[in-house]
Order: sequence, then structure tokens, then C-alpha cells
Amino acid sequence: MNSEQPEGKQPTFESTSFEGLMQQLETLVASMEAGELSLEASLQAYEEGVRLTRLCQQQLAQAEQRVFSLQEHQGQMNFEPLNFKPQAGTL
Repeated sequence: MNSEQPEGKQPTFESTSFEGLMQQLETLVASMEAGELSLEASLQAYEEGVRLTRLCQQQLAQAEQRVFSLQEHQGQMNFEPLNFKPQAGTL
């Protein structure tokens, strides 16, 4: 932690790319899994994790909509769900 962060406060993440958000989420989860955070810091980390997860979900939904739009634009009306299979070690 840097000197600008009050004791027990988790930094706020600002990346807006999906990959950046996922990296931040993974870092946050690792710090929580280490078990060295206070109760208050754990709650703040959890809240930040929920926020990051929602941002990731929004970006995935937007990407899915873009794929659907592209398919529709190309005359393909077959809207099958994308088969996303997470890589080992990712959320």
C-alpha cells in the first residue's frame, strides 16, 4: 500500500479494458485468499470485487451484442450463444 491509502483501505482500480479489469480482479482475489486482510479490509475488497465483476459482465454483454449486430448486418440471423470456455486459472 502507498502512503496515500488509509490503513485497511483497498486501492480503487481504474482500468477500463476487460483484460485490465480481470487482472485487477485476480489481484484482489489473491489478496483476499492470502487471509491477511482485516475484516473491514476484506469487506471493502469484496465490494470492489463485486464492482469489478459487474464491469466485466457489462463488457461481455456489450461484446456479445456487437457480435449479434455483426451477424445481423452480414445477413446471418442465427443467434446461438457463444461457447465461452474459461482457461484454467481464470475466473
